[in-house]
Amino acid sequence: MRIFLDTANIDQIRQAAKLCIISGITTNPSLVSKEAAADYQNTIKEICSIIPGPVSTEVLVEGAQAMIEQGRLISTWAPNVVIKIPASDGRVLATSVLTRDNIKVNFTLCFSLNQALLGALAGATYVSPFVGRLDDIGHDGMQVVKDIVDVFNHYQLPTEVIAASIRHPQHCVAAAKAGAHIATVPYNVLMQMLHHPLTDIGVTRFLADWQSVSQR
Repeated sequence: MRIFLDTANIDQIRQAAKLCIISGITTNPSLVSKEAAADYQNTIKEICSIIPGPVSTEVLVEGAQAMIEQGRLISTWAPNVVIKIPASDGRVLATSVLTRDNIKVNFTLCFSLNQALLGALAGATYVSPFVGRLDDIGHDGMQVVKDIVDVFNHYQLPTEVIAASIRHPQHCVAAAKAGAHIATVPYNVLMQMLHHPLTDIGVTRFLADWQSVSQR
C-alpha cells in the first residue's frame, strides 16, 4: 500500500518529501483555503514541483460541461495533476469524458460500493471512499473499502482504491489489511505512524547503555 499526504500545506509537503515515503498528494478546496492560499493554480503548481507523484486537484465548478472544461484546464498546470471529481450522476459524465481525453481522474467523496463501481466503469484512475466520514454516521467505513477492493479484484478493474478521510494510524493498518492500494493521510497521522513510545524508550536505553560502557 502506498501513502499519499492529504494536505495543501507546503511546509508539511516539503518535510514529508524529505522522508522519501510519500507517493502522492491529495488536496481539496477546503485544504487549500485553510492555508489561506488565494492563488489555487500557483499552489497546485508548487505542490506538483515538490512531489513528482500524482497530485489530486478538485474542480471548483458545478455542471458536467463546466467540470469538463475546468478539468481540462487544470490538467495543463502540471503533468502529474489528477482531476478530482466528486461522485454523482453528472460527474460520472465528466469523469468519462476526461478519461477519454487521457486525463487521470480521482472519483472522490465515495460512500458506497455502487458509487465507486460507477466511477471505475467511467474510467477513473482512482476512487476515494471516505472512511472517517462513514464512521462518523455509524457505518463501517473500512468495510466499504474492503468491499470495493474485493469487487475490483474480482472483475480485474484497473481503478485503484484510495482510502481517504483517514483519522488515525489504526485506519492505515485497517486500510492495508483491506487491500487498499493507497491511504491518503493528514500530516499529523503520518507523524503518528512513525512514532511509538516503546521505540523511544528503547533508543533512550540503548544510548544510556552505550554511554555507561564508553565511560569505563
